[in-house]
Order: sequence, then C-alpha cells, then structure tokens
Amino acid sequence: MARLQKLEQRINYQFSDQALLEQALTHRSHSAKHNERLEFLGDSVLNFVVASLLFKRFQKIDEGDLSRLRANLVKQATLADIAQRLELSDYLRLGEGELKSGGFRRPSILSDALEAIFGAVYLDGGFDQAEKVITGQFEAIMVDIDPKTLGKDPKTLLQELLQGHRLALPVYTVVATHGAAHNQTFDVQCHIEKLDLTLTASGSSRRAAEQATAEQAIEHVSAFLDNKAGRQKRSRNPQLSLPVAVSQEQS
Repeated sequence: MARLQKLEQRINYQFSDQALLEQALTHRSHSAKHNERLEFLGDSVLNFVVASLLFKRFQKIDEGDLSRLRANLVKQATLADIAQRLELSDYLRLGEGELKSGGFRRPSILSDALEAIFGAVYLDGGFDQAEKVITGQFEAIMVDIDPKTLGKDPKTLLQELLQGHRLALPVYTVVATHGAAHNQTFDVQCHIEKLDLTLTASGSSRRAAEQATAEQAIEHVSAFLDNKAGRQKRSRNPQLSLPVAVSQEQS
C-alpha cells in the first residue's frame, strides 16, 4: 500500500480504505474485482462537479454552451491527459495481455481509471472530498478555457468568424481523390470569394479534409482582419504617423 502514497499526494487525498484506491486502479483484465463500477460512479460525480464549476465560472453563457464545454472537459482525451500528468500508468493493475499490448498507455484505460479514482474518493470520503479532488485536477484547465471556441470544430469557427464580419460563407469542393476505395485520401479546396482566398488540404475523409482546410483558412482570415483593423485605426488617427514626419522636417 505504501506505493500508493505518492499518488495520494498528487491527488491531494489520503484514503481511509486504500483497498478502494487499489480497486480503482484495477483493470478487468487483472481480476474479477475491477474498477468498472467505480468508473460508473466517478463519471456521474465528475459530470456534476464540472457542470458546477462551469456554471459558477461562466455566468453569461447559455445551457447549450455549458453542455459543449462540459463535454469537452470530461471527454476521454482530457481525462487521459490528466491521468498522464498524475502518472497513473505507474499504478495500473493490468492483466498480462494488456501489459504486453501497452494497455498502460491506452487513453481509454487511463481515463477510466481516473474516473474510478473519483468514484473511490466519493465512497471513501463523501461528495465534498470528491469535489475537492476533481476541482484540484481541473482548476488549471479552467483558467485557459475560451468558451467561444472550446469544442467547436474549425469549419464552425470559420463560419462564425466570417459571419461576424458579414462575409460570405466559404465553399468547399473536392478537387481530387487518391488511393484505393478502402484507403482514399481527399483533397478539398476552401474558397472565400470576398477575400479572393483559396486553400487546399488533404484528409482521410472528405470531412477531415474540409476541417483541415478550414483550419488553414482561419489563420489567413484572422491575419487579413487584423491588418484591416490596423489600417482603419491608422486612417482614423493620422497623428500616429506624426513622429516620422516631424523627424523628417527637423532633418
């Protein structure tokens, strides 16, 4: 049990019943007493705590955006990142087959174990302790959240960017396909007529290629709009150029 003390320090919680923590770290491939029921419980507690954190932090966004933010915070990739930060792979109890296949690196196993730990804390110390542990893991993430963009795909972000500046929506066109039917690559062109901008990107599906070219377009459109805003600011404030003119006259 002493080997788990460092993990307890990392989550800032000491178990009264360390057998619960052991179970939370046990994959079904290891033994019959595995972590799936704890994962089910932890998932529910996690969703509630994250919803509460978002509700308090972002008081001016609606239910739909709150749901989108929560979904992205509790998704497998986010939980696996937290699990890696906690070095959970060092503590997982896996069957021989999972060990040989690298299960200790698998995002699904890592994220499930993290949720199981949250469930174990809830059973061991109650809701307040579980909330404290979960909040401790998500506080740093919350600081960097942009509620306007988190969880939105590039096509949606590009559409919102163009609509916000009253520009026509982009047109996506498949310009080429490569490879056999079961392993094709798509080349998709994104054209924004008003800006005379045409970009092309590739992907393993039409959707993936569209998202890739939309991501490129966001960068170009943002740069164009920034330059435009700078020119407008200078035209409204001609005095910004005075220091150069004065120095020329003095010379």
